[in-house]
Amino acid sequence: MSEMANTDPEGMDGVRMTWNVWHRTKVEASKCVIPLAASIQPIRPHPDIPTLPYAALRCKTCAAALNCYARVDFTAKIWICPFCYQRNHFPQHYSMISETNLPAELYPQFTTVQYTLPPPHQINPNDIDNNNYNTTTLSPVFVFVLDTCMIEEEMDFVKSGLKQALGLLPQNAMVGFVSFGTQTQVHELGFNDMSKVYVFRGTKEISKEQVLEQLGLTDAARRPGAGYPKPGPVQNGFPNAGVTRFLLPASECEFMFDNLLDELQPDQWPVTHGQRPSRCTGAALSVAAGLLGACIPGTGARIIALVGGPCTEGPGTIVSKDLSEPVRSHKDLDKDAAPYFKKAIKHYDGLAKQLVSQGHVLDVFACALDQVGVAEMKVAVERTGGLVVLAESFGHSVFKDSFKRIFEEGEQSLGLCFNGTLEINCSKDIKIQGIIGPCTSMEKKGPNVADTVIGEGNTSAWKICGIDKSTCLTVIFDLSSSERSNAPGTVNPQLYLQFLTSYQNSEGKMLLRATTITRRWIDSAVSSEELVQGFDQETAAVVMARITSLKMEMEEGFDATRWLDRSLIRLCSKFGDYRKDDPTSFTLNPCFSLFPQFMFNLRRSQFVQVFNNSPDETAYFRMLLNRENITNAAVMIQPSLISYSFDSMPQPALLDVASISADRILLLDSYFSVVIFHGMTIAQWRNMGYQDQPEHAAFAQLLLSPHEDAKMIIRERFPVPRLVVCDQHGSQARFLLAKLNPSATYNNAHEMAAGSDVIFTDDVSLQVFYEHLQRLAVQS
Repeated sequence: MSEMANTDPEGMDGVRMTWNVWHRTKVEASKCVIPLAASIQPIRPHPDIPTLPYAALRCKTCAAALNCYARVDFTAKIWICPFCYQRNHFPQHYSMISETNLPAELYPQFTTVQYTLPPPHQINPNDIDNNNYNTTTLSPVFVFVLDTCMIEEEMDFVKSGLKQALGLLPQNAMVGFVSFGTQTQVHELGFNDMSKVYVFRGTKEISKEQVLEQLGLTDAARRPGAGYPKPGPVQNGFPNAGVTRFLLPASECEFMFDNLLDELQPDQWPVTHGQRPSRCTGAALSVAAGLLGACIPGTGARIIALVGGPCTEGPGTIVSKDLSEPVRSHKDLDKDAAPYFKKAIKHYDGLAKQLVSQGHVLDVFACALDQVGVAEMKVAVERTGGLVVLAESFGHSVFKDSFKRIFEEGEQSLGLCFNGTLEINCSKDIKIQGIIGPCTSMEKKGPNVADTVIGEGNTSAWKICGIDKSTCLTVIFDLSSSERSNAPGTVNPQLYLQFLTSYQNSEGKMLLRATTITRRWIDSAVSSEELVQGFDQETAAVVMARITSLKMEMEEGFDATRWLDRSLIRLCSKFGDYRKDDPTSFTLNPCFSLFPQFMFNLRRSQFVQVFNNSPDETAYFRMLLNRENITNAAVMIQPSLISYSFDSMPQPALLDVASISADRILLLDSYFSVVIFHGMTIAQWRNMGYQDQPEHAAFAQLLLSPHEDAKMIIRERFPVPRLVVCDQHGSQARFLLAKLNPSATYNNAHEMAAGSDVIFTDDVSLQVFYEHLQRLAVQS
């Protein structure tokens, strides 16, 4: 398998496609079942990408950036755009180019290049011609929004996390603080004499204008002219000094902030017996978004919400205060028996629009034993490109380590960037249906926008307020329905796609990343061998999972299992080799052979089987499925299993109950949790303390190996996964058993080898699934 051997399948461009060879007609493409889609990581770092100290040259018709696929006439100093065939003249500062003196963007190996841009609010028209940009940078802003309706112990965990975060923030970062319980308090950090707080009622909707007026920031809200503020006295990157009462540089407010946290008490509002505390999460987030509305446009800002329970007050309420009423479940949502759900979604939808128009991000850290409303907040988090972490307690390593990772520098840094926009250019006849992932459509119409919409569509440009080095988006393409107008022979055999991502990095500099890729068209008359070789089964499985999740959310009564089964049967009927009506003759090309197994595991995964998960957990899993790269998303669908034993090196094991053995340790990575599972004999020896005896050093090493490998997995990942250490027949063994193929169940337990295990389930096993698939695929 070539794609399995490739250690960096995304390569320099950060792009993987379901099909790497494309049919020319819509009809032929639809017969291939799996849609034409690309998974892109817009700002994934790579050592070979050059950063150029000037702006990109754009085509005057379609605005595509100059790239290595453009045809160049060096004598006439003209380049022809590969997308729209427009002839463009090179500007004066390119006058020295020749075949032997090329700018970096024309080198064939640089399919991805990065340009430095001037900051948006400081462009002087005279500077553009001279390439003399003033590179003043904007400070990033972090507003912490803290829930105070928690027990003392949880408050202490959060406070220590916040103090640690403040110490890790860059010195120039601006910090704001909002706390909420029954009411919302905005803390004036710039007032040293005593703690000064502005209180907002938690029961009613608050508009951005009302927030600014209450905080005395209306001058900042009143902007001269329609565009950016006229250059006046700008202090710390803010148009008026008022907002600096609430937002202070991290270096100046650390002492003040520490004192404030020490004095902060859990919410003092009395809670009657049998009632939930009144918590106004929705109102608090609106106030924080309003406060950020006073910043200069183009400032990168994040609202980091730390929530410890469900919203029971004001906008965004998800449940009543009466404890006898449980928080909505999947069953309630299906039966339309969740009275607060739609209203809360509408509130967060409005908040998402406000944050996107300001270019700001909402991150949510939800730590509670019950649900807190992540399912309702999902729209605001996802559309602004925010991060989300779900844990049981603020004292849990999942929260503590993930929260620290946001602010860390160096190798461990997430590479958080702000204010991204993505534009896509494609060859004629290719249409964009939409993007699944953390972004918002900018409703920019154009010739390459499809009529059908999947995800964020109706556009060729998207806003990504929060983007980091691992952010991944899935672009779903379509072909125009018209048959080919050109006569064959004159047609370009190559198709081109260009992804242009502009963003503000953590230092406040504006950059533009341009990735241009090419793939081959094939005619349906030609053999399908090339098409088969160009199929990426891992990407296809992840794209199908993302489309299925989206359909389950958007389409009422959508039967996901049935839809996946039908798609798989159609794919196998088209690409399998078989004699009609003879299941035993069925074989699949190696390029497709892993795909049925991915679909088998997807049908059983938490993305399709929502039973036993709350709506919050399902929303959390889907948000991460949509924003992670293909390799990580594939692990979410089909976990990896490694076996450790005395007689061999650690090696991959089948994701099957037959892999369990009394003298083995298994390490399961299912992305959200990492499980170390000790076989019965190993557990007994460990309990007897053999590992502490010098003559059993090999056993001590065997026990240690999976823990070291688990540490490596955990260190690389965000959010930090939950580590489960368990023994065969122990209560927590369920974390492993739930993911294994039930090849041995209570029905055929008598065939089992000693020391292995059975799974008590009526689910079909992979073998039975495959037999059914063969039978249905060969039906005439």
